[in-house]
Amino acid sequence: MAKSKYDDLKLVRNLGVIAHIDAGKTTTTEHLLYYAGAKHKLGGVDEGTTDTDYDPEEQARGITIYSACVPFSWAGYTINLIDTPGHVDFTAEVERSLRVLDGAVVVFDGQKGVEAQSETVWRQANKYGVPRMVFVNKMDVVGANFAKTLETIHTRLTPNFVDHGRPVPIVIPIGSGGETDSRTPFRGVIDLITMRAKFFDAGDLGKTVRDADIPEECLDEANKYRAELFDVLTQNDEKDLITSDVLDDKDPDPLKVRQLIREQCLSGKIFPVLSGSGREHIGIQPLLDAVTYYLPSPLDRPPVVGTDPKGKGKEVKRKPDPKEPFCGLVFKAAWHPSGNRFFIRVYSGVLKPNMRAYNPGKDVKENIAKPFHVHADPARGLEEVPEGPAGDIVCVVGLKDTVTGDTLCETAHPILLETISFAEAVVSQSIEPDSGGDRDKLGLALEILQLEDPTFKVKADKDTGQTLMSGMGTLHLEVKKHRLERDFKLKVRVGKPNVSYREMLKQPRTIDAKIDHLGDKPAFAELKVSFTNFVSEKPVAVFNVVSADENPVPVAFMAAAEKALADALQTGELGYPMMNAQARIIDAKFDAALSSDDSFVAAAIRAYRQATEGNVQLLEPIMKVTVTTPAVFLGSIMGDLTRRRGQIEAQEMSPSGDMVEVIAMVPLANLFTYANEVRSLSQGRAAMSMEPHSYQPAPDEVLRQLRGE
Repeated sequence: MAKSKYDDLKLVRNLGVIAHIDAGKTTTTEHLLYYAGAKHKLGGVDEGTTDTDYDPEEQARGITIYSACVPFSWAGYTINLIDTPGHVDFTAEVERSLRVLDGAVVVFDGQKGVEAQSETVWRQANKYGVPRMVFVNKMDVVGANFAKTLETIHTRLTPNFVDHGRPVPIVIPIGSGGETDSRTPFRGVIDLITMRAKFFDAGDLGKTVRDADIPEECLDEANKYRAELFDVLTQNDEKDLITSDVLDDKDPDPLKVRQLIREQCLSGKIFPVLSGSGREHIGIQPLLDAVTYYLPSPLDRPPVVGTDPKGKGKEVKRKPDPKEPFCGLVFKAAWHPSGNRFFIRVYSGVLKPNMRAYNPGKDVKENIAKPFHVHADPARGLEEVPEGPAGDIVCVVGLKDTVTGDTLCETAHPILLETISFAEAVVSQSIEPDSGGDRDKLGLALEILQLEDPTFKVKADKDTGQTLMSGMGTLHLEVKKHRLERDFKLKVRVGKPNVSYREMLKQPRTIDAKIDHLGDKPAFAELKVSFTNFVSEKPVAVFNVVSADENPVPVAFMAAAEKALADALQTGELGYPMMNAQARIIDAKFDAALSSDDSFVAAAIRAYRQATEGNVQLLEPIMKVTVTTPAVFLGSIMGDLTRRRGQIEAQEMSPSGDMVEVIAMVPLANLFTYANEVRSLSQGRAAMSMEPHSYQPAPDEVLRQLRGE
């Protein structure tokens, strides 16, 4: 067998590109692919011709909706590149991508600096401990300011260098803004390690890079940033790679400087910062080089940790080594007419053709026919590969029982990896087919969309019989509706968006529930159940803590009671899902002649009803709303947010100095038309974004409205 390009894992980079919407992620990604030779023509977001925005919905809206994985090579390295969405409604795509990546490039708008979704993706990267670099994009835009953007990264994302790492420039811009700016226009970059300027030939879309001396007028600024870089690096230079040279006023060896930057980037002490402009084809090749220099290979990441599903939760670790037993995580599923596609990050061992992989979470085995690499555009087909070794990201087709977040491994060496957690849906809409004959077809299509997207939920309303679809926002649900119409050729009708409320117990209660008959027949079951609130990722939990005595209750009776409690706790008194509800069966009695599964189910339901009667409070979803507005409209914007029951949390000037950013916590119920109305309040000049923040007790008037009082 020919030598695999993954034989040397040191030369592999699993890389994500993340940012706020419209910061230039996809344009940057297009240039990475173009300069690496992975594509022969540079696509454009405005023209709908980019590789990673292949979906018609993405091309029409000019935004990324689905994460896309594209493998390519640069300078002898193999890079698996994932371009992710910036819109908060599609945050699940970012979440699952960061879960399996080794490193990330965070793109910022050089004019706007840190924006709302920038903070969200940065927190997600922190959650998974992903080393990252910063690319300050759009340095050609009027008002772009590298120093101000750097300042917002520091103040909003890394306020404490000890805990959060430090953003450190290694490539700075030459000039900033466009020809209409009063300053020197942006025209190139300076590499602070080699102290050389780089200019990019616009005639061949930046492919030709010209190395030159640093312009005289930029030398002072370059020396200042270089001194700051060395000051930061020498604070943790335990091997004395460059400290002695710096103290002796000698130029340190660039190779040693890069080694030190790499070490500190991987440990989270620093975030190397580069600059450029995708639109003007400037600064992308230095970014590609930096990816290979500073971001981790699979070998640089700690061993993946899971549990032994057959060993009572015993911890198991797997190193990124092809010689280890195989294990991988399914992080994405995608529908395809010829068979659903499942994307797998291989953490250890080798995924081989025709293998039987074990899914320990479902206790089933799956047939792996062939591993593939996938182009961003599914129309371009699959590229079959001989195997999927540790460190690779591969696609397999046609798994039967596996979904996003599931582990696949060898049967003889089981390991269960931590699954991927996703945010709760906050908006729902009724949906029905135009034709009654399409009801089954719609049901199948909705199942497929749920398979692809863990934040998209479908259920039947038990009171009205309507089918309800729930998601992260109105745009999220609108995209699903268009998918049904375009991909599944269905005509559907949707209702108005509704808030997905939750319920929670007001007070803990302990209930004694006794059953002495079922219908007109004698029966017996007695349960003592404690109902309390708790904090957990799981919405509800049921525990049996009855101690065995001389006359233990049969296991089947207790299992029936536990299941009945778990099912009952899914829905509160008002019909909405319960949050953080916990039930503990602390005592139980049975009668050998009169007790049955049914009697214990009846006792559990009676206990639940008594515990929740008049003891449930309504919770409403609160959104974190960020509005960026010219200062002249600030009063109108803040007054309107207050009328929507919003709580103003903060306001600050943007890096460009002429805009104000307002952050408020606002109930979702008052925000369905806000995107349009905020534009009216600002003559179309304000921009807004929002993301789910928390659930809070709803005022009495909301409860009365829901009850129709």
